[in-house]
Amino acid sequence: MGDYVVFHDVAWHGVYALYFFLIGISAALYFFSALSFYREEFKPLRATSFYGAFALLAVAGLILVGDLSQPLRFVNTLNPGYWNMSSPLVWGTILIVLYGLVSVWYFLKLGDEKAAKLPAVIGAVIALGLPIYTGFDLAVHQARPVWNTPLMPVLFVALSLVSGAAVASFLAKGEARLLGALRQIMLWTTGATAVMVLSLLITTAYGGSSDELTYMFMTSGTIGGIFVGLGILGGTAVPLVLLLLPFGKERAGLLLSSVLILVGGLSLRYSILMGPQIVQTFFS
Repeated sequence: MGDYVVFHDVAWHGVYALYFFLIGISAALYFFSALSFYREEFKPLRATSFYGAFALLAVAGLILVGDLSQPLRFVNTLNPGYWNMSSPLVWGTILIVLYGLVSVWYFLKLGDEKAAKLPAVIGAVIALGLPIYTGFDLAVHQARPVWNTPLMPVLFVALSLVSGAAVASFLAKGEARLLGALRQIMLWTTGATAVMVLSLLITTAYGGSSDELTYMFMTSGTIGGIFVGLGILGGTAVPLVLLLLPFGKERAGLLLSSVLILVGGLSLRYSILMGPQIVQTFFS
């Protein structure tokens, strides 16, 4: 088992999980800000949600630049001459640049409801592409268990929405209708996340030798504690149950669920990123 693993180093370090986490929340917050033009209960979020989205975009961008061995090389990513359009990383570069430009446009028009609607909608569509491209970043690795599945972009969209709704619940300032809408989003996306993660676990457990090894590493030891303990149980199952109970309809229950969802969202991204890479460091 493991005789044919080619790579022997972890190429995608844990900081990328933080990037996935932050850019996903940023995308969801921008989406909720745009949604305020169509759903009255989301209006209190219009400005605060956008400011949060923009701040997280800036932090996520700094993480990417800082991770380069030569940070100034990020300029090359802006040069179309270096682009390989078959790479999801290039798709991400284009989306992040467009997202940043439209965010500035939206900021300049934010005080004018009529003029702000167009950049809000365009930005929301671009924002949706951010968790999709990060999912494809992993999914295109053909020989990597867990990563190489069409579920990955869909899972990252669900994680983006549920994490963004969790953050938005702290920005809602106790607005009952808004909290109720966010609870519904968290309830459905947490449920969808649970189904997809369970599907990944089952298919990995019954895969080939490399899949079995990956399953073993992801369900035991330190990674197992993060993935199963914090990600699946503490960050998905428990908040799902809380949200279904009467307590989950109260503000305290919703905020507690939000904290657990955020811990779980980061834990799932970290373990999904790192778990499948650990196998290659043990076998040659």
